[in-house]
Amino acid sequence: MQKKLLIIEDNEDVRENIMEILELSNYKVVGAENGKEGVKAAKSEIPDLIICDIMMPEMDGYEVLYMLGKDPNTNGIPFIFLTAKAEKEDFRHGMSLGADDYLTKPFDDMELLAAIEKRLERHDNLKTYRGTETELDHFLKSASQYANLEDLKKDRQERNFDRGEAIFREGDFPHYLYCIVKGKTKTYKISPDGKELILNISKEGDYLGYEALLQDRNHSEFAAALEEVTVTLIPRMDFEKLVFENKEVSREFIRMLSKNVIDKESELLDLAYNTVRKRVADRLLKLQETYEDQKKFKIARNDLASMVGTATESVIRILSEFKKEGTIKIESEGLEIVNTEALKAVRW
Repeated sequence: MQKKLLIIEDNEDVRENIMEILELSNYKVVGAENGKEGVKAAKSEIPDLIICDIMMPEMDGYEVLYMLGKDPNTNGIPFIFLTAKAEKEDFRHGMSLGADDYLTKPFDDMELLAAIEKRLERHDNLKTYRGTETELDHFLKSASQYANLEDLKKDRQERNFDRGEAIFREGDFPHYLYCIVKGKTKTYKISPDGKELILNISKEGDYLGYEALLQDRNHSEFAAALEEVTVTLIPRMDFEKLVFENKEVSREFIRMLSKNVIDKESELLDLAYNTVRKRVADRLLKLQETYEDQKKFKIARNDLASMVGTATESVIRILSEFKKEGTIKIESEGLEIVNTEALKAVRW
């Protein structure tokens, strides 16, 4: 598919020369004569990549990048600056605003084309995992194409945890990124009065502890095994070296951290406004997704109560109601959801 590029350059000769080179290289090219026109063109055309001069009248390149970064429709477009200056301060300022690369004038045709191809390839690699259910794992695998992150799991130490055993505790220093090889885990908080609230259930292929690593703080929650668990230990220094040396990787982890915040806000609204029956139904559906490889799953009643934010007795009563209604089966092998639509239809 032909890629669309936007060239924002106030020098007409330079702009037309760049556009001609790119058109001959089979790109669809749009030009803009100043920063204001460039912002308008970016929002209307949604190009695959933007090349923008820094020193322009009315609105300079930094302002263009800032304006586009505030718009969710344009903030992910690869952005290359053109500059006649090569001072380090200019590079740092541009990169801090989110620029992907610099080209210092004068440059030859091959420098221009190589920079464009490199940025488009990286952007396409990142798009392969967006919007999937196992988003983090797909991201790590995609990132390995250019960053060798997947290789970090090779020949690493593995550790086994028994059911109920702590993987890390609140306040612990984050020495590792944990990749779950086998089993299920829970992350949770403990209230001042000793009550447990489960934040998340993780499964094979998921990663634990990346929030603390990325935010450079101690763990703010507990993680423990729900069953026999095996994890791969990826040392902090190896993980940080990759993340903080590759802007595309760090940008996507920041996006995922933001998504986690949105998910937690939604769960807080559920706790505030939904009935206990509705919350139990929602958590059962979420567990069904987590245990998708198993028809039946085992979950301790107190763990389910911690996920719902209610007393264990209330959870037992509601599970009994669902069983009588034929929505679930409860046997020694575990719990089975037999009527998913009935759980989805619970409103009170």
